[in-house]
Amino acid sequence: MEGGQMTAVMIVAIVMFASIIRALLVGPRKRRWNQADDQQHIQTQAENQRLREEVGDLRERLKVLERITVEKENSLSREIESLRDR
Repeated sequence: MEGGQMTAVMIVAIVMFASIIRALLVGPRKRRWNQADDQQHIQTQAENQRLREEVGDLRERLKVLERITVEKENSLSREIESLRDR
């Protein structure tokens, strides 16, 4: 092999060796991060479900308040009309 070829082979070997070392060192951390991401995903889903339930409860309360308001307006209108008729 000539000098230039030998240099190219050495560069390729160094890059391959560095890639292997990096995979060995980063691999376990990546798995831990994935577990942490999974845990965070589960917590996010639970929080989303809780918020959906809360929004549903608030919608029901709003419907009740709207009904009460309309009933009061109607009864007030009837009361005013009955006073006018006197």
